[in-house]
Amino acid sequence: MNSTNSINVILLTTILTLLGISKSEAIFGKKKNTISKKIPSGEYIIVSGGPALRQWEDLRKKKYQHDRWWGNFIRPARVRIQELRKDYGEEYEITWLVYKPSYETRASEDKNPLISWIESVEKKYGVNLLWIDKGSDIINHINEGGNRRKKKIDGFEYYGHSNKHAFLIEYSNDIIGASTVCLHENELREISRRAFNRRANCVSYGCNTGESMAKKWRRSTGIKMKAAIGKTDYSNPLKPVVVAPGYWNDSKLRLKRLR
Repeated sequence: MNSTNSINVILLTTILTLLGISKSEAIFGKKKNTISKKIPSGEYIIVSGGPALRQWEDLRKKKYQHDRWWGNFIRPARVRIQELRKDYGEEYEITWLVYKPSYETRASEDKNPLISWIESVEKKYGVNLLWIDKGSDIINHINEGGNRRKKKIDGFEYYGHSNKHAFLIEYSNDIIGASTVCLHENELREISRRAFNRRANCVSYGCNTGESMAKKWRRSTGIKMKAAIGKTDYSNPLKPVVVAPGYWNDSKLRLKRLR
């Protein structure tokens, strides 16, 4: 390399340095941003209500029957856990609240080890599985499940039976067509607003909860809850959908419900 070329290379390098551009970037193009998605520092809560018993449901007209498959509220919760693990990694804190009594009785009816199958999800995906037996257990964990000054709740999702006023955590397991254990919308006032991140993702996949309970949720927590206006269908084990003419309460398309 002659002296003139050497001087030109030195001048080019100096100019690129002053402009904040490295030589390799000038030749090969700007480097790709290798910064990964920021992992939330809080906690994600998923709740699975319990299934009905077939001995009761089989006595009802077919169109009113529920839970032919025991895992309607377990499988979609598991899929969501997988998504969260993929997005945020193995260290992210996920808590799974499951109503145990209904799965114990359904296990006896189906003659399958349902409790062990549910616990296998905890082991495989490293979630914090907490068995619950009353509605207030959900509120207690929201408020006191950790130091809420340091570890806020990033998301809350409910999978289970419901009506427009309550999460029916137990339904048609003790008494045909009735709920003996629920979390009613009037109890939501006991939730501490400080427990949630301001942009927490809250979703209810229960029937009709977008009609009243979601409003009470927002009033109590300050957080919007996506929920169904009308019934939800769990026949797709990967994710529940709203049954037409119903719709999600955050949908831009408002369909008039049939009377």
